[in-house]
Amino acid sequence: MIPARGGSKRIPRKNIKLFHGNPMIAYSIEAAKQSGCFDKIIVSTDDQEIADVALAYGAEVPFFTSR
Repeated sequence: MIPARGGSKRIPRKNIKLFHGNPMIAYSIEAAKQSGCFDKIIVSTDDQEIADVALAYGAEVPFFTSR
């Protein structure tokens, strides 16, 4: 499970900021996928945009957390 909070204070929206052309959360998702250790990758978030990015990179977002 990858926690991805939407309300960062120091670097707002850091999970979806681009780094070398990809959203930051994409690197965590890809690393988890490439490890071969997991049957599925789950992202826990309170932010719809983060959820959309996670889904686009092949993670599951089965529920939203509350703020």
